[in-house]
Amino acid sequence: MALDTIIEFKNVSIFQKKNLVLSNINFSIAKGEFVYLIGKTGSGKSSILRTLYADLKLTQGQAHIAGFDLHNLKTKDIPYLRRKLGIVFQDFQLLSDRSVHDNLLFVMKATGWKNKQEIEQRISDVLDKVSLATKGYKMPHELSGGEQQRVAIARALVNNPDVILADEPTGNLDPETSDEIIKLLFEISKSGRAVLMATHDYALMNRFPSRTLKCENGTLVDITI
Repeated sequence: MALDTIIEFKNVSIFQKKNLVLSNINFSIAKGEFVYLIGKTGSGKSSILRTLYADLKLTQGQAHIAGFDLHNLKTKDIPYLRRKLGIVFQDFQLLSDRSVHDNLLFVMKATGWKNKQEIEQRISDVLDKVSLATKGYKMPHELSGGEQQRVAIARALVNNPDVILADEPTGNLDPETSDEIIKLLFEISKSGRAVLMATHDYALMNRFPSRTLKCENGTLVDITI
């Protein structure tokens, strides 16, 4: 595995229960790379992401992400893997009963942060990075869709992850807001993190071209032009 490779799949087949979803997947992603993951609904995009964050067990082939061997990953090690990953969903998945600040605090406490001063500093830093420095006291319903997705990205950044996995992060957003979110994700990749983003938004990809992997015919192909 090359020194700067952060994700690598070799001869991987992905199953949901006993159904084969994708077979013979081979690809690698380096630190600082921004990669699109495309394909029709049901073609396996989410299955790849779920395998990467160990929601689907890898039973066939070899795969590594952020220093973890997914084939031999023990259940007790899954939380440690997920601390190395930032995951962004289409529907934000914010806790509606607490403020932006407390959404981030919840994740940090759940992942072992203890020092109050360090917690407050980190929350301040990530909200600043996503241009929400003054919105920490707001409740999610008081924010626009784009702002909620920025909070979700801040939450994904809070543990300083090596990899961001984004599953249709612009799916519920208008084009202008989608552009802002993509620019933010590109910036994050330039800071040395790998970003893998599943999307259906081809117009967005045309405006912000990057390496592209496509799920089709039961496997994964690199269709970067």
